[in-house]
Amino acid sequence: MTATTAPLTRTPVRAARRPPARLRAWATRAPLLPALVFLIAVTQLPFVATLVISFFDWNALYPKARRFTGLDNYRQVLTDADLRHSVWTTVLLTAAVVLASLVLGLVLALLLDRRFRGRGIVRTLLIAPFLVVPVAAALLWKHVLYNPEYGLLNGLSHYVGGPQPDWISRTPLLAVEVSLVWQWTPFMMLILLAGLQSRDQQQIEAARVDGAGDWQIFVHLTLPHLRRYLELGALLGSIYIVQNFDAVFTITSGGLGTANLPYTVYQSFYQAHENGLASAAGVLVVIGSLVLATFALRVVSSLFREEVSRA
Repeated sequence: MTATTAPLTRTPVRAARRPPARLRAWATRAPLLPALVFLIAVTQLPFVATLVISFFDWNALYPKARRFTGLDNYRQVLTDADLRHSVWTTVLLTAAVVLASLVLGLVLALLLDRRFRGRGIVRTLLIAPFLVVPVAAALLWKHVLYNPEYGLLNGLSHYVGGPQPDWISRTPLLAVEVSLVWQWTPFMMLILLAGLQSRDQQQIEAARVDGAGDWQIFVHLTLPHLRRYLELGALLGSIYIVQNFDAVFTITSGGLGTANLPYTVYQSFYQAHENGLASAAGVLVVIGSLVLATFALRVVSSLFREEVSRA
């Protein structure tokens, strides 16, 4: 006797429904929305307002007399003699500070790349100037070092029988540049030190075995390897120094030919009350900074690609 069994019928198991890809993407990015809204409200909306004001002839003392002038403010910024001089001062100040900081930072990075007792303490002391508040650093140089009566520089000069000049009055732009070089050299040193420590030590040892000296290794191996890091330091330093206001305002108050573009914006806005002209100059500063930032981002991305390919 054979027992017949009914065929088993399989009921299809429904797969768990997954949310669509677009919904998952929004769920992933949702925690970033408050930060994005805050960033737009704090940075982009004021910039848009500044851009709109730059097209108006708007004096804060006569608010009812404002009128739309188009690109006249930008034309005045680019053709006015004082404003053009401030642009040239900005370029000269930025170039001098960046080049001097890179050279000194490279020298210090080469020294710190060697092993010696107390290297950590020396590194911390060398980084300290970059951690000082910019206004405090400018006040330090103005009163502690540059002061013609009780400043340290004139004190040392008097000790060796030298002259005791008024440093700020005789060399105003150089006084500002030296204070900025002192503050930005540690920044360049850190970037270049990171580049030195990422070198291929086996390649350097092979060059030494082949008879290459320290100078040959520096010229043919170290400098080509540091090219990207030098570019990165120059671009990042330029972005910040172009916008520098603290040293110029604190040390010279924009006088004696040291007024750069940010200080000119301050003068136009707070002293002359020319909101439209100051806004146009500020927009030009932002555009220049964005151009430099674009190159800096390209250099950073190329560094990341090189490190990934090396790994």
